[in-house]
Amino acid sequence: MAANKNAQRVGIWIIVVIMTIGTLASFVAIILMNQNQATDKQVLANACTEYTGAATAQSNELSNKYFATLNEYSSRPAEYDKATITELKSEDLKVGDGEEITAESSYSAYYIGWGPDGKVFDQSIDGDTLKAPLAVKPGGVIEGWGQGVVGMKVGGIRELSIPSDLAYGEAGNSGIDPNTPLKFVMMVIPTPATIEIPAALKQYESYINAGLISYVCS
Repeated sequence: MAANKNAQRVGIWIIVVIMTIGTLASFVAIILMNQNQATDKQVLANACTEYTGAATAQSNELSNKYFATLNEYSSRPAEYDKATITELKSEDLKVGDGEEITAESSYSAYYIGWGPDGKVFDQSIDGDTLKAPLAVKPGGVIEGWGQGVVGMKVGGIRELSIPSDLAYGEAGNSGIDPNTPLKFVMMVIPTPATIEIPAALKQYESYINAGLISYVCS
């Protein structure tokens, strides 16, 4: 009987030791997992800082280069009779000397857009600086802009008068009433160098290319 009791005690102690080891192992695993998550977050944060810093530096450099040129046309917005804009019209304000834009071109542009009341609803000018240029791909802008830019040369500036059916049509858009013709001054610039995406952000590359870097790095 004593031997059985001793065996039972030994068995119980073995179970206790195994459970203790298992608990400690789980505890260590949790600590390591938390440490890894913290490390991953820091790596991601560093990558975001690296990328946004490079993007900001590039944007500032371009702003310094092109602000004065675009700002010369900041007085162009004025009231107009929307009934007079029934077809797409363009006026070259400055002829560029770079590559000619086609319907299939991708390019970068700064712009000023306004409605019949003469009020600017969107623009690249932000105080004394320019926002990052708009990266335009075929089909990525309203139809009137897509058609109106054809034939421009990089470095040029053009004013577009766009009828409503080539703008936002009957649906309208945020801040733009349905059936509203629009006007734009647009300046096409040489496409800036591509900013390399850090390895830690590669899985978010599609978001970044879509301009959603703030979503990724928030």
